[in-house]
Amino acid sequence: MCAQEVNLEQYDHWLKDGSEVAALVVRQWLMPVEGKDAVIFPPTYPIAEDKAGYNIDYFEDDKTNVCQIDSVGSQANRMEPLFKREKYRHLVPQVVIRAGDRKIDLLDAGHRAADAIVRFSTLGPELHEAFLAYRDEGNAEPLARIAPTSIVFGSWDSRATQARLPRIVRSVIRAYNVRPLTRSAQYSTIAGEILDAGDVQTTTKGPKAELGLAHVPAVRTHGGVLVDGEIRREAIVNLTSLRSLAGRSEEETLTLRRYILGLALIGFTAPLEPCLREGCELVPDPAKNAKWEEVRYDGTRVGLSIGHDEALAYATAAAASFGARDPVEASFDADLAMQVLNLKEDDRKKLLRQGPVTAEALSQLQARGAAASRKGRNAKDVE
Repeated sequence: MCAQEVNLEQYDHWLKDGSEVAALVVRQWLMPVEGKDAVIFPPTYPIAEDKAGYNIDYFEDDKTNVCQIDSVGSQANRMEPLFKREKYRHLVPQVVIRAGDRKIDLLDAGHRAADAIVRFSTLGPELHEAFLAYRDEGNAEPLARIAPTSIVFGSWDSRATQARLPRIVRSVIRAYNVRPLTRSAQYSTIAGEILDAGDVQTTTKGPKAELGLAHVPAVRTHGGVLVDGEIRREAIVNLTSLRSLAGRSEEETLTLRRYILGLALIGFTAPLEPCLREGCELVPDPAKNAKWEEVRYDGTRVGLSIGHDEALAYATAAAASFGARDPVEASFDADLAMQVLNLKEDDRKKLLRQGPVTAEALSQLQARGAAASRKGRNAKDVE
């Protein structure tokens, strides 16, 4: 389907104020690539000082539980880099920040447009003003011009303007009624055998363990889970949040919302990346079709049919209508970041919240501080 053949008005009933539709949702049932009875490995989290474990919530019967397989944040971090691929890169500005010999793609920044790699770059002032426009006027158009995925997947400029954009696309994967397993292993050292003439120490601590010169056992550590229930991905496009976005006019608002919807539909309908981590490769369950629905404010649900190719065609047309921006290259200012780091806490906060972080703003802050210090000394001299 060519961009010219797409009817940009086809989803306007989701985008215009007064819409009865609250969200688009999907439930997708998954299974391990090895088969339904295979062991899978959820992500681990620090649950004690020297111990990692899985995020499993148990209920009162001690049998029913829910295990997190991939968090909302992790799912967003898997979807966002799609827009670096050749198939999708025309949809968003390709922003690269140089830091010495390194190049950091904005799509890889952990806090998106609110990340420190951006704040201390030559792009920082533009994004600061864009966050202010959203915070003070509800105008998301400036941010969409440079970092639209920060709108789609959410961002919070917590260190400066306090502007907060809720996620429009949210996805999570959970497993229901799991049985945790343990595993044991031992690292064996050839080098240690040579150095110790065969009499190798077995230990988990000390210099030999650190250098790989001892046999190091790992006993009864987390060994994955067996899933007795189901593995399910649940995703949503929050149309209420999308409709809160505005431009400077009704026409600009609708064009903006179409553009952001197009990007949201890409993430919403994109085929699942099967390899979440080592030992956790999931694919759709062919025995149970995904359930796509349009959910209205009165609770009624209507079956939804929208394929990824259709979403891509719409997103392409919406991006063309919004106006693509040429690739952007910015530079990270490490010296500025270090100078701000060395400020007193109160001065750091003042600098971050008074406006864009620039060398000029830093100099002005330091000049005001020096003047205040002189004034204080003069007052003491008078006394």
